[in-house]
Amino acid sequence: MAALSLRLCSSPLICRATLSNGDNLRNPHATDASFIRRAADLSEMSAGLTSPHPNFGCVIATSSGKVAGEGYLYAQGTKPAEALAVEAAGEFSRGSTAYLNMEPGDCHGDHTAVSSLVQAGVGRVVVGIRHPLQHLRGSAIRELRSHGIEVNVLGEDFQSKVLEDARKCCLLVNAPLIHRACSRVPFSLLKYAMTLDGKIAASSGHAAWISSKLSRTRVFELRGRSDAVIVGGNTVRQDDPRLTARHGQGHTPTRIVMSQSLDLPEKANLWDVSEVSTIVATQRGARKSYQKFLASKGVEVVEFDMLNPREVMEYFHQRGYLSILWECGGTLAASAIASGVIHKVVAFIAPKIIGGSKAPSPVGELGMVEMTQALNLIDVCYEQVGPDMLVSGFLQPVPDLLPVIPSEDATFEIDPSVNPFESSIIFFYKTWDLYGSFSNFSPHPIRMPYGEENDDYRTWSSVEHYYQANKFVGVENPLAHDSVEKIRTARSPEEAALIGRSKQRQQPELVRSDWEDVKIEVMYMGLKCKFSTYPHLKTMLLSTAGSVLVEASPHDLFWGGGREGEGLNYLGRLLMQLRSEYLAESSVSAENTSLAL
Repeated sequence: MAALSLRLCSSPLICRATLSNGDNLRNPHATDASFIRRAADLSEMSAGLTSPHPNFGCVIATSSGKVAGEGYLYAQGTKPAEALAVEAAGEFSRGSTAYLNMEPGDCHGDHTAVSSLVQAGVGRVVVGIRHPLQHLRGSAIRELRSHGIEVNVLGEDFQSKVLEDARKCCLLVNAPLIHRACSRVPFSLLKYAMTLDGKIAASSGHAAWISSKLSRTRVFELRGRSDAVIVGGNTVRQDDPRLTARHGQGHTPTRIVMSQSLDLPEKANLWDVSEVSTIVATQRGARKSYQKFLASKGVEVVEFDMLNPREVMEYFHQRGYLSILWECGGTLAASAIASGVIHKVVAFIAPKIIGGSKAPSPVGELGMVEMTQALNLIDVCYEQVGPDMLVSGFLQPVPDLLPVIPSEDATFEIDPSVNPFESSIIFFYKTWDLYGSFSNFSPHPIRMPYGEENDDYRTWSSVEHYYQANKFVGVENPLAHDSVEKIRTARSPEEAALIGRSKQRQQPELVRSDWEDVKIEVMYMGLKCKFSTYPHLKTMLLSTAGSVLVEASPHDLFWGGGREGEGLNYLGRLLMQLRSEYLAESSVSAENTSLAL
């Protein structure tokens, strides 16, 4: 087989192998590998446009090896990649092969991704990796096979060097989700820029600018792909950063500051939360007066019994974050590395020498005294970015999904006392969770009245779209009408929420005066419409009878349960209220049937 040439793709996360033109003739697996890599490329198309989510791409190829259709998942709550690819391929789907970078994750009970392939007459499906979340793992593959479709999984049904390289692309493109599933911490990437002699600032602390403008543009791209950007207190004091993505649209990450003592300035760019939120993580009890000051600015403060990177990352894992970008100084970087929470390093090396025995370096003391103790990067990639050199690599490999984790049934056979289906509390939060369809962000369109006129019905892409739009309904202001329309046409629930929350924060005069009084009723009506429209969701809700439903958002103390159960959990309450109404209706219906007999 021809030698593989390595390159760093446009994605800062992925270093892929490319094939020379003659490989298709010499390797029977080259075509499958090529299309799987294309599906992985496609799955990243929404990066930087919406909050990170599982990345799905699909390529439909004819028997002659021509691409007939392609698609990618834009965000949770939007049309699956498989459905989009089938629509694009049209009649060419019949008898074709569908290439998926990852097994579909239909966790909402509607199986749209699988059914679109089945109904289109696809004859074969090639899957890069199984779904990393245990409650979804293998389900779509079994369903496809039950319909007589041939399904091949890379690394299981056939193996070769070229297929392993393609499979690796699939692992890398969903590294954040895989790490979330396997290690219960977000995928963390440490980024820094340094001079050729290894300095991140001069002895005076001055650091602007080490890298080139082109390199800084790449940093903005990294931020746009992250749930959050994290810095330490010293970075806030020395650099006063903004930590924005600066691409003018789409996803902007949350800013996180880790400070044990809260020795932070009162004036800082990060305290401006008009465009994006800031969270300060600190030691419990630190400077209560300053905490009140931050709260007055709209900055969220989270206290930890022990402030360390591991505890902080486990907390943000609970909040549903998939990826964190660390842009901190050497002391915090060393602590994060030592805590084992950094998975990848991206270093921009500028052709400059600054010198200085006291000039800071990108990583502080790690306690290593011999070169044999040095941490080696794996899957290292190199790229020239303007005058700078970009070096990236993993400190920890992306977990391999081939070893099969025992299923819940197998676990129950080993230990009969472990039965997840008898839990008295059912938690739900992100739409990819086991009960993700309970979320107001789930991809279930509803038809609900617009405004006060009950005869004017409109379709809303999700309950969240409907809820956010209602903040501005009935307000006699062209900007309010514009806000409603922008929310209604938002491509994903995340973007609808971003528009609604930003408008409410920046232009409170556009929000209807009775919003605080009616918002619970608005959410309830949206939920009732959703569960009444989709029978399988109603069945799932009724199956939870006897269990407490908790929206497991640790930071939303109104709709969610809060970090330690201190939240009001209104979303869970509304679902339980709706469940009680359905159960009562079923009871009355059963009684009437009995009387009739």
